[in-house]
Amino acid sequence: MRQLFILTLSLVTAYIYGQESYTYEPPKNTGDGWQTADLRAVGLDTSRIYQLFAKLPEADHELHSLLVVQKGELLLEEYFADQSADNQHDLRSATKSIRSLLIGIAIDQGFIGSIDDPIQKYLYPLEAEKNLDFRKQKITIRHLLTMSPGWDCNDRDKSSAGQEDRIYKKKDWLQYALDLAMSNEPGEVSNYCSIGTVMLMAVLERATGMSVDAFAEEFLFEPMGITNYRWDHTSKKEVISAAKRLYMTPRDMAKIGQLALKNGQWNGGQLVSEAWIAQSTSQHTFIDDSGYGFLWWMTAFPHNNKALTGFAASGNGGQYIVVFPDIEAVFVFTGGAYNSSKAQFPLFIIRDILIPTFGARN
Repeated sequence: MRQLFILTLSLVTAYIYGQESYTYEPPKNTGDGWQTADLRAVGLDTSRIYQLFAKLPEADHELHSLLVVQKGELLLEEYFADQSADNQHDLRSATKSIRSLLIGIAIDQGFIGSIDDPIQKYLYPLEAEKNLDFRKQKITIRHLLTMSPGWDCNDRDKSSAGQEDRIYKKKDWLQYALDLAMSNEPGEVSNYCSIGTVMLMAVLERATGMSVDAFAEEFLFEPMGITNYRWDHTSKKEVISAAKRLYMTPRDMAKIGQLALKNGQWNGGQLVSEAWIAQSTSQHTFIDDSGYGFLWWMTAFPHNNKALTGFAASGNGGQYIVVFPDIEAVFVFTGGAYNSSKAQFPLFIIRDILIPTFGARN
């Protein structure tokens, strides 16, 4: 990690002091619900932005897009590697944060009674057939949201029976997950466990009587004018609807960030309750030494000699939706740095370029 830090910091420093040219173009108003504005007209020192983009063409990076929204205006929109505004991008695990929104909506709509309901209440007659353990009856929706069901499931540990690559090889993912041995008491330990979020969507489907994609379309995407997307998966096998990930455009990813920033509101409509946004984007546990909410990562960067805190959706390859309420900003990145340390490069751009620039706006 230290080697990556030094390498990335040197790259960012080179960008800042580069002398190549860059021509800024304000984001286009396409009628997709975004209010756009000219970055040069909002009273910011844009030198770091210009110098960054002037040097990026020469750099060894895997960025596909970078978007900035502040105070409800789309100010910056850049694409790389033959990407464009219309390209659907595989969100990978950034989809998990959108799954959290869907659970919140299901609770708001009365389909799910409480996040403290046992998952078995909704999954029956689907139940464990192996490694029978009374603790499995204690697993709740909250435990899936905080990745603490207690199963032997850790995507970071290749020896874990519930590691995602192992599960992808199984015929019945849900049954296999329910049959995992228990390693901990539910709620005791949080490990990064992707199959738990698949189980979460299975709970949603059984509670609502709708597929995940149909539920998301009716209650989230259609009200937000999000149409250019699909649910899919990289697995070559047939994948159940609860396991599919989202492929979206960066502009629509930014809408998700703005929805969370505005406490569940979009264009005056309350799509997700303010209480759910507050609860899900607050820290409840730790995963990989980082704060974690309900499928949202907690984040903090230095700014004006203190910590600028926020929350983020994050996916393999460099997919990020990062929200900073204190400066009313949403930063979106997509990338192709799958299973590579280059996927962390956007975090350094946020720290050294975007926060110093947009954090200075009144």
